[in-house]
Amino acid sequence: MKLRYATIGVAGCGAALALTFFIPNWRASPVPAALATASDWQPGRVHQPAMPIQPAVISANKPGDTRPTAQTPNLSITPIGDLAVLTAPPLTDHWAGTLLPGETLDTLLSKAGLSASNRAEIALVLGAEYDMRKLRPGHGVEVETSFSGAIRRVLLSVEAGIQIEAVFTDEVAIRKIVPEPDWAVQTADTTVDTSISETLASANIPTRFAVNLAEVLGGTVDFRRDLSGGENLQLMWREAKLGDQFIRPPSLSFAALTINDVSYEIVWPDDDSGNATVFVDGKVLRVFAQPVKGARLSSVYGNRKHPVFGDYRMHTGVDFAAPHGTPVYATAPGRISFIGRRGGYGRVVEIAHGSDTMTRYAHLSSVPDTLTVGERVAAGDNIGRVGATGTATGPNLHYEVRVNGRPTDPMSEERLAQAARNAGDDAKIIARLRETRAEFVQLQTQTSTPPAAERL
Repeated sequence: MKLRYATIGVAGCGAALALTFFIPNWRASPVPAALATASDWQPGRVHQPAMPIQPAVISANKPGDTRPTAQTPNLSITPIGDLAVLTAPPLTDHWAGTLLPGETLDTLLSKAGLSASNRAEIALVLGAEYDMRKLRPGHGVEVETSFSGAIRRVLLSVEAGIQIEAVFTDEVAIRKIVPEPDWAVQTADTTVDTSISETLASANIPTRFAVNLAEVLGGTVDFRRDLSGGENLQLMWREAKLGDQFIRPPSLSFAALTINDVSYEIVWPDDDSGNATVFVDGKVLRVFAQPVKGARLSSVYGNRKHPVFGDYRMHTGVDFAAPHGTPVYATAPGRISFIGRRGGYGRVVEIAHGSDTMTRYAHLSSVPDTLTVGERVAAGDNIGRVGATGTATGPNLHYEVRVNGRPTDPMSEERLAQAARNAGDDAKIIARLRETRAEFVQLQTQTSTPPAAERL
């Protein structure tokens, strides 16, 4: 029995030795060529498709609108060696709002979540290009910031389609964007009914033209006494449009009023200077140079209740209401005779036109440093800026004409008109009248009814 167990043990050891020596040689046996080639195959490098990832940028596009909208900035792939790096513009947050009645720029910017320091910086930068006192309800502001809160861009939209853009980078850049309007020329040929204002309103013509006519023809035509109804009135004017909107007040180019077979014609230049030439039956009557462009005639020559003292006294000139700092221009050529202060007139400039006629410009806020006594000026030269110095209730220009030291109606003084005529060229002035008449007739043949649209 013991012998049998010994025999089995020896046989087991022999089998183990056989496996130790023969199995490694079996693994190292040659592999068929086809199988070796197949085992060498590996998958190629997988290239990521050039599809930009579009992270969303949240913005509120309207004041009070908290609904987010998604914007997808354009991304680009920049190769760096064998690697492709995905680059993107800095993520930004965009906010837009509109100034409401009673609001200030600071109030509006606070709605955008800007800090007090950022709001102050924006106001300071925009104020370098635009007078913040002129902000009105309806003006819009757009603010673009980074997600970290840094200001990147501010856009202020104001009147007449004008925009003020400020870009904040390492240095602040600011610019004014002024759109180029389309000019539409309109004409009207109508009959005066009861008054100039009512006639213009019923004919869908800007009623502001009644003031223009009164300014230029004042002292020549008495609209209350001379107009009895049935007089022919012809007008031609320009309107600046941006799209479907009128962005500037309309300006007259030509007016003709016939009273008792006498033709009064007025031609305004295209430079918006406000200067106008008055003709009677085709001959030059006088040249009216408005001392403040686009200003409103707030008080005429004659007796009136004084706005400060409350009593009735003679008003020795005419007043033009205009914002503080508005430029003031000489109405006729002459020589500076006085610069300084005169009691209730405040700061004044006086110009001598010949030996007997003088114009006075009062309540000025400032006078150009280069302007000196004895200097010659031409009609339209800047001589100061509107203010409220002296006895004045608000910013305005008091303009008066004195002949031999006595005040006279600035709208009817022929000596001043003669001074302006002497500096001009009658042949060119008459040629301008003929050209304007021809333009009016041509436009009238094309259309006789101005468009029914809202006007300024």
